[in-house]
Amino acid sequence: MFRQQQLTALLADRHILIAGYGREGKSTHALLQKLVPDAPFDIACNDDEIFNLLDKATSSNKPYDLIIKSPGISTMKFEGRCNLNTITSQTDLFLQVYHDMTIAVTGTKGKSTTTTLIHHILSHTLGSQRHIVLAGNMGIPLFDILDQLDELSLIVAEFSCHQLENIHRAPHIGVILNLYQEHLDHYHDYHDYQMAKMQMMLRQESEDHCFYCTDSQDLVDRVAEVKTHVSTHLHPYSYSSHLQQLPSPLKGKHNLSNIAVAQQVTSLLGITADQFSNALNTFHGLPHRLELVGTFDGITFYNDSISTIPEATLAAVEALERVDTLILGGFDRGIDYTALANYLSDPEHYGKHVSNLVFVGQAGARMLQEWTDRPDEPIQGRLTLVENDYDAIVRWCYQHTQRGRICLLSPAAASYDAFRNFEHRGDTFKSLILQYANQQ
Repeated sequence: MFRQQQLTALLADRHILIAGYGREGKSTHALLQKLVPDAPFDIACNDDEIFNLLDKATSSNKPYDLIIKSPGISTMKFEGRCNLNTITSQTDLFLQVYHDMTIAVTGTKGKSTTTTLIHHILSHTLGSQRHIVLAGNMGIPLFDILDQLDELSLIVAEFSCHQLENIHRAPHIGVILNLYQEHLDHYHDYHDYQMAKMQMMLRQESEDHCFYCTDSQDLVDRVAEVKTHVSTHLHPYSYSSHLQQLPSPLKGKHNLSNIAVAQQVTSLLGITADQFSNALNTFHGLPHRLELVGTFDGITFYNDSISTIPEATLAAVEALERVDTLILGGFDRGIDYTALANYLSDPEHYGKHVSNLVFVGQAGARMLQEWTDRPDEPIQGRLTLVENDYDAIVRWCYQHTQRGRICLLSPAAASYDAFRNFEHRGDTFKSLILQYANQQ
């Protein structure tokens, strides 16, 4: 294992708690068994087990030296129960050893597309010289790629706020795409969430590089707030001032912005504009991100289940232009939907031309209630459906969407009230569309 000694030194002679035993927790367990098989460690699969073990450690005066936390567990749950400085993560431990060979992308939206695009470009242009590895919040635990690494490896990773919040060292090249309200159930407030993302910049050093998008006002505000504490090379970029005229395989201005920063990052590694353009032409978008399902009975269906905030839904409608039916809602995390209501009411944008609105779950119910009470009445003149059964939703969409136009699932809400994740929601939507189409 490349740099095994440095990684082992971070784990040896420590009393360790693995907090969370999903994919990442199991990956951590496997590594501990391999590198430090004699180290004392406990495993907690859920909140109750975590609390019981922390209470036991406190009462026995044997506190944990390291708590390796899975991303899905909020740090707030540990407050008052342990020394928060003992909390670490796979990401933190990995970056302390491999930060110099890591390129990472974060942001509220666009992380997966931009990460995959950078990996795709580098694989096509440097693949014969370097070993380009994809990992992180893409569903690939960082510890699972350790045996693939060598001195020629280059890691391209997607990092969530949960992965970044406790890091001591940031990647050599970092990208922050944007900041919007998200994951508010895991943080005290929106500012805490933003600052978790900003660790990408704050934990870099003078030889590092951080790209950030000036089209995101909240991101610009946070950069201004922390700039005196930043030592890295900052690379501001925007859609309007930096994007070259490249043919895009992806829809929407937000994806053109993602392409723009991917070009700048890869340029830093020596990739020419021609090399980038040639590799870009072979790139295809990811599932559940403005994914074309198909055209059936004259209706074109798009699956954008990844859109769990209103800004993403707004961008999707604007990108597709011909949306007639929009499916909204799901798990309610208290996000402000005012901007989406304003967009749907604005005659200057394509949202005004949406004729049918479907409201799902508690988030959908809140949207409907709030929008019904607005003086500009974003509901007025539109056909609406309040429904939680996606089978009934798809049938209704087939019946009411105008032929020649688009039915779009772009919920502006999380999926956890009814589905395992956004992929499960999107796959269910696609399956029902095809099932109903075959019945025609």
